[in-house]
Amino acid sequence: MVAPLSIPIHSSNTPVITINTPFFNTFSTSISHFLSLKNAHNLFTRTPCSSSLNLSFASNNRVLAYRGSEVEANTDKESAMTIKPAVRISERKLVVKDRTILTNVPENVIATSGAAAGPVEGVFLGAAFDKDSNNHVVSLGTLRDVRFLACFRFKLWWMAQKMGDKGRDIPLETQFLLVETKDGSHLEADIDGDDENKIVYTVFLPLVEGPFKACLQGNSADELELCLWSGDTDTLASTFTHSVYISSGTDPFGTIYEAIKAVKLHLGTFRLRGEKKLPGIVDYFGWCTWDAFYQEVTQEGVEAGLESLEVGGTPPKFVIIDDGWQSVGSDDHQQQQEEEEEEKELGAPQLLRLTGIKENEKFQKKEDPSVGIKNIVNIAKEKHGLKYVYVWHAITGYWGGVRPGVKEMEEYGSAIMQYPKLSKGVLENEPTWKNDAIALQGLGLVNPKNVYKFYNELHSYLASAGIDGVKVDVQCILETLGTGLGGGAELTRQYHHALDASVARNFPDNGCIACMSHNLESLYCSKQTGIVRASDDFYPRDPTSHTIHIAAVAYNSVFLGEIMLPDWDMFHSLHPAADYHGSARAISGGPVYVSDAPGKHNFDLLRKLVLPDGSILRARLPGRPTKDCLFSDPARDGVSLLKIWNMNKYTGVLGMYNCQGAAWNSVERKNTFHQTKSEAITGYVRGRDVHLISDVALDSNWNGNVALYSHRTQDLIVLPYNVAMPVSLKVLEHDIFTVTPIKALAPGFSFAPFGLIDMFNGGGAIEGLKYEVKSGAQLSDVEDGYQVEGNGQRAENLSSYVIAVASMEVKGCGRFGAYSSTKPRKCTVGSSLVEFEYDSSWGLVSLNLVEMPQEEQKVHKIEIEL
Repeated sequence: MVAPLSIPIHSSNTPVITINTPFFNTFSTSISHFLSLKNAHNLFTRTPCSSSLNLSFASNNRVLAYRGSEVEANTDKESAMTIKPAVRISERKLVVKDRTILTNVPENVIATSGAAAGPVEGVFLGAAFDKDSNNHVVSLGTLRDVRFLACFRFKLWWMAQKMGDKGRDIPLETQFLLVETKDGSHLEADIDGDDENKIVYTVFLPLVEGPFKACLQGNSADELELCLWSGDTDTLASTFTHSVYISSGTDPFGTIYEAIKAVKLHLGTFRLRGEKKLPGIVDYFGWCTWDAFYQEVTQEGVEAGLESLEVGGTPPKFVIIDDGWQSVGSDDHQQQQEEEEEEKELGAPQLLRLTGIKENEKFQKKEDPSVGIKNIVNIAKEKHGLKYVYVWHAITGYWGGVRPGVKEMEEYGSAIMQYPKLSKGVLENEPTWKNDAIALQGLGLVNPKNVYKFYNELHSYLASAGIDGVKVDVQCILETLGTGLGGGAELTRQYHHALDASVARNFPDNGCIACMSHNLESLYCSKQTGIVRASDDFYPRDPTSHTIHIAAVAYNSVFLGEIMLPDWDMFHSLHPAADYHGSARAISGGPVYVSDAPGKHNFDLLRKLVLPDGSILRARLPGRPTKDCLFSDPARDGVSLLKIWNMNKYTGVLGMYNCQGAAWNSVERKNTFHQTKSEAITGYVRGRDVHLISDVALDSNWNGNVALYSHRTQDLIVLPYNVAMPVSLKVLEHDIFTVTPIKALAPGFSFAPFGLIDMFNGGGAIEGLKYEVKSGAQLSDVEDGYQVEGNGQRAENLSSYVIAVASMEVKGCGRFGAYSSTKPRKCTVGSSLVEFEYDSSWGLVSLNLVEMPQEEQKVHKIEIEL
């Protein structure tokens, strides 16, 4: 066995780091060969037959691979300053905080310190191969005896979740991998002490390195494999140093955030969600035309939909005019006849392409066609009070791109007819792609040199008509069109730079929604776009899709939510699964909008989501699974419920869903039903399920006790710290809990507000909260003037003294509720004394806010005296 080497890494800015790596003696031969062949600033090449394109990749990070003599010369000098990194390769193992994650790491795997990417301790992995290619696969080591969450592409466009405990369970096209060590228990994370005693979470982030895109997959030997692909037979390389980033921590959500932040600093090609401006639509209720009309949408249909929702008291404040407004056409007649004959045999539809940037006849005013789409924009804003109007377009213009030879499109140059080339993983996951219309008929691609002009003229025309933003769809198609253009990653980069520049110039509210964009090429180019669709579509007529949808949006948001605000998609308010979908949208933290056909609405449901002024009670973060759900499979295992947490200003919110019974089938390559083990499943709710609940406790000495209000049962429950409450749900059932830290005001006197308790996320209504404890109230014992019940949890103030006052600012209207351990002395709204109800059996105090606040006030000011 080779003795381990202690390898110091030199830097003028950072302490010396020691990597204990026993295989560097043998590895140094391949590395020195690589260094002699490759210039560090020109790792990627084009073959002589390709068009001229300078693709270079440089990094300021250090490659952790040195020849033995270089190490030995500095061993004595540096030994006093060596530090053992948290993530390192040692004795052919990937070790994270002294826990082994991967074994049998191959000798051609290259490790590079992540220190230059930020303060988080991490490492980049790559590999050296024997020859140049546009496609490489290498094992990173054997993965066993862990639990993991993988977000993988089951379609070209979309990710879904998969859980497992060994390498072979990792699906093709995995783009995000979170691994949990099995040492310890979840309770350890709540015990103060050394990180050594806590669960460790390790995140693997495949990256885009130069023109190559990386992803992960498992094989039958339980190896975790790294796949690298350029999408262009002329774009080749053999050595990679920064293809995967790995870091770790004891808080899964914090670990993911810090890892993606480090990747952002390294790549410099995207920004984090918190660094972007969110468009105004996120705080209002909206309507999308897609599931109401599909491509048959007209301006008359748009107006009918807006009127229908407005009449019911839930007025939309934004609309997305989806596919169906653009000028499109098929290819010329002779070519069309030939293709139609071929497509009849294969069953593919005729593909339409963009023929001009302006609207089609359906969206022209009959009396004056020159008014164009501005006509329906004016109707929406002036007649129906909408704040925002968005329209849809594909990132390539339309599904089939732009039509070659059309006069209206000539100014953007000759369209390049490209035929998609998909990666092996995508084709295996989605074998139907070989018969897709785009695959058979090709796509008319605007030359990337001219694409900014195309976007800018399209968007400036729309902006001049009063359009506020665009939903940019079909984004992943770019990765398949890079042949002869430097590869899919390079093409995507050019298109996104142009798109970002055009959106920034033409839509000052940053009005852009990314859709069908779950590939790393798109995500890691996102400097401007603030909203991303979180999963495959809402399919109103597909009964297998509804539980799958809720699980997918929640788990995808673990990854996507650090880069953009996830949009959990439209839904139908009049539908067997409407409550299930609607409640999830309410706690998603993203936009809330429906695609109801005119006249087909459930206003009782919509009023749980929408205030009379068209605003919503939006949670402050992306909704994500609770920590104890990250590695269970609530769609497949037959025993787990899905819990989703989020935060408001002064409360948490927790959704609980039975998502069992259907999932993506890796054998049939489609969503299918499967048998569940029982009719109802029981799960458990704790206050600490809301991951950041302590952040909203207005007491530095908070003891962890919370009050919960169940939307489904309308029960109020007081839960001491770490006490679990059982909840049983059948398939397609759900519950929403408002979770509020209990404020102890005086012995026997405590309080916790819930907000508007008839709305799904009622805690989002609370805009301000403060407590005032009157002088002398904090006594060690309750004096004669107070009557205490039972164990001291309830008290009644029988004297004339005020113990404390809870003051709240609340937006909206409806039934306001709070937990109070004692019956209030009085309640006021503004300067008016109001009636209230108090249920002493569980401590619920409630009062009615009959109307919306005055416009200049924006909130109701509520005071409750105890």
